[in-house]
Amino acid sequence: MLDVVDLNIEFHDHITPETVVYDFDLHMDEGEIVGLVGESGSGKTMSALSIAGLLSRKHMKKRGKIEFEGVDILNCPRNELRKLQGNRISMVFQEPMTSLDPLKRIGYQVEESLILHTELGKEERKKRVIEALSDVELPEPEDLMDRYPHELSGGMRQRVMIAAALICKPKLLICDEPTTALDVTIQTQIIELLRKTNRRDHTAILFISHDLSLVRQLCSRVIVMYQGNIAESGETKQVFENPSHEYTKRLIAAIPRFEKLS
Repeated sequence: MLDVVDLNIEFHDHITPETVVYDFDLHMDEGEIVGLVGESGSGKTMSALSIAGLLSRKHMKKRGKIEFEGVDILNCPRNELRKLQGNRISMVFQEPMTSLDPLKRIGYQVEESLILHTELGKEERKKRVIEALSDVELPEPEDLMDRYPHELSGGMRQRVMIAAALICKPKLLICDEPTTALDVTIQTQIIELLRKTNRRDHTAILFISHDLSLVRQLCSRVIVMYQGNIAESGETKQVFENPSHEYTKRLIAAIPRFEKLS
């Protein structure tokens, strides 16, 4: 489904060009869940934005190959790329309040991809929006459609973002730190929601996080990035139980472990 080979990303908006991603490789089959982890500035979000076709084609140079279902993401015409975005490839970002339009009702924001990518009538779109909000386990979806983002809790807003990303039933869902702004209980609910989505629709998920405990819960494979490079990759169980790179060892050692008080 997805093949990324030797991806390099270089910024040209400064006097001296700056490379932020080096020789990034990723293969994903339909229905896979892959984790992409690393500290801030490691290149994980830049790699993901390239896969989604969301990086500017100006002020930066991208070398390598990103092929999604036979389409060359790096070089295809803009109109061909727009047919994929929000339709075959969707993305959920870290903070929904910066992604959701505060002036537009929830119903319209979830419906927007259907307007852009389908020829469904108004009533059928409304039905699909209600189903999408129900699928992410939001209560009273018909009432919710008429509300604004500021009227919802953080966890509800994130579920709305996921509903909007999934409404066209994409083959690939990219989640960029989707639980960072949420409390631990809501984090667990969002992880379970993503797992259910994967099982129900066979949606492939690229899950970006600095939280290894969440990656361990959700992902079958993991890629660890460090200073723009892939430090280590492999099956999640193998990487966690037998890390080979010093940076991965430090990450795993930093996972909080709770001990009973005597």
